[in-house]
Amino acid sequence: MIERYWKVTRRQLIGYLLGLLALFAGPARAELTIEITKGIEGAIPIAVVPFGGESPDPVNMASIISADLSRSGRFNAFAAQSMPERPTAPEQVQFRSWQLVGQDNLVIGQVQAGAPGQYVAQFYLYDVYQGTQLAGYKIPFGAADYRRTAHRISDIIYQQLTGEPGAFATRVAYVTVAGSARQRQYKLQIADADGYNPQTVITSPQPVMSPAWSPDGKQIAYVSFEDRVSAIFVQTLATGLRQKVSEAPGINGAPAWSPDGTQLALTLSKGVNPDIYILHLASGGLHRITDHYAIDTEPNWSRDGQKIVFTSDRGGKPQLYTVAASGGQAQRLTYEGEYNARGVFSPDGTKIAMVHGSGSNYRIAVLDLKTRALAVLTPGPLDESPGFAPNGSMILYASRSGGAGQLAAVSIDGKVHQSLRTDSGEVREPAWSP
Repeated sequence: MIERYWKVTRRQLIGYLLGLLALFAGPARAELTIEITKGIEGAIPIAVVPFGGESPDPVNMASIISADLSRSGRFNAFAAQSMPERPTAPEQVQFRSWQLVGQDNLVIGQVQAGAPGQYVAQFYLYDVYQGTQLAGYKIPFGAADYRRTAHRISDIIYQQLTGEPGAFATRVAYVTVAGSARQRQYKLQIADADGYNPQTVITSPQPVMSPAWSPDGKQIAYVSFEDRVSAIFVQTLATGLRQKVSEAPGINGAPAWSPDGTQLALTLSKGVNPDIYILHLASGGLHRITDHYAIDTEPNWSRDGQKIVFTSDRGGKPQLYTVAASGGQAQRLTYEGEYNARGVFSPDGTKIAMVHGSGSNYRIAVLDLKTRALAVLTPGPLDESPGFAPNGSMILYASRSGGAGQLAAVSIDGKVHQSLRTDSGEVREPAWSP
């Protein structure tokens, strides 16, 4: 399917884009269920004891934290029913008890009510064998932020024990499709990184695609065909206010925010040939970056805002190229394999994730920009739309296997694999928030 994108004529290309999402149509529900399908051998043992005190939610905060850490694939969370004791305050901890059940680290805590509708979560992280406290925080929060506070605690624990920032308090955007071929319903939705708290950004009987988060996480740009022509919108999540920022003749596609949030890189054909443009959001001015007879599409910015990586078939088959954000001569980036597309820079700017194709198998790969080594991370056969977690540890992508579409994630070393499933139907076009 991906290869076909590059075999169509310019006239067919618009029709192809209109039909792209239709290939993945089917019933879907908003909430995602995330499962670890492969974790790191020798994951860190950790016990997160059920929190004491009062809570605005029937779900114990410890269970959310435990699920977060387990889902990363780097921790092996101890089952609550097997815990030798359940301390909620430092003076209650018996480190020997936890040593005997093989736990390296221990988390205890309490949630206490404050002013009406306000709470305070207090937790402690311990090194069981050293008998020392590694972290201890008090976090005030409102009742509506209960799960988000649990994710913040997970981030603190993750960073303390791995040395890397966590990404549990982030969100994901994705597109779902429901209904029959003649009565489809497309939804752009966002949810917490663990699949909870789904919210619908827009519902349309026409395709919605290519969601992209603004750098501050307050807006989403996306492509909509609601008037039966492609257009790019920017929507503010807090208010629902949406603005049509591009409706040029022909293709309007693949929006990507500049790191400072003032510009969008996008693909426009203007009724002729797809090229890369930069749209200045404040003024509405356009700056053309590429000018070639080939198909140039799927732009993404480097983290310093100086370069743009994009997909082009100017060499005969789809490969990745880079060009200065101000324009100029494009440089070919990828040579290994017959198909490389949908490039995106890692948060630290040292790697590029992409769709790497060979024959009929399309997988997610990562190119190290220093060594030029290419590592293939996923099994295929049809993996697409990669995007990095904000801490750079995982890559979220769309996958299709056995006729069913789903989302998945893989660690950048390929050791941890996650499956993000719905009960039925399709979910596509993932994008991880800042």
